[in-house]
Amino acid sequence: MEFLLYFAIGILVTFVGALPLGTVNISVINTTLKADARNAMKIAVAAGIAEIIISFYALHCSVMVSSFIEMNQWIQITIALLLFIIGGFLFFKKQSETRKKKFKMSKYVTGLFLGLLNPPVLVYWLFMISYLNQNNFHLNMNSSIAILFVFFAGVYLGKLLTLYGYSRFSILLKNRVQNIASMINRVIGVLLFVIGCVQLMKYMFS
Repeated sequence: MEFLLYFAIGILVTFVGALPLGTVNISVINTTLKADARNAMKIAVAAGIAEIIISFYALHCSVMVSSFIEMNQWIQITIALLLFIIGGFLFFKKQSETRKKKFKMSKYVTGLFLGLLNPPVLVYWLFMISYLNQNNFHLNMNSSIAILFVFFAGVYLGKLLTLYGYSRFSILLKNRVQNIASMINRVIGVLLFVIGCVQLMKYMFS
């Protein structure tokens, strides 16, 4: 029962953290609409690995990571600028260019890169691990290997299921709305720009 509990906690905590629309979710939606669900799930598979890495890192050195983020807030500016550039490119790119453009970057690399380059997710895991430990779940490096294994298995499955849900939703949207290709580029561009603005505001007012 204890193993099932930690497995369920891993799924639930990851689902809650992955549900808000972020860069990985947007990439899964975009890839599903522009290519297919198979390519989108390649992103999801790699993003699940990135989620395990981030959650493990937060578990291993939560105090040190918090201090590092506070002392190196320039990272937030860099990420915000990248989101501005990508968002602007998608917003102003013409549909004819979109059709000619091929997927050159590996979807696995994309998923891993976007999953790791996400400070809010790290902050979320730092908070959640602290919260779980305060409620007698005892998740730390001294926990048994079996407990950690089932917990991170839950983390991976939770991320995968959430992104799969986004991919399926994108397919339903694509089937119901015609000529969505040009519109989705603009929507994603705006969302990335907004995320970049939020990231920059966090840096300026923190």
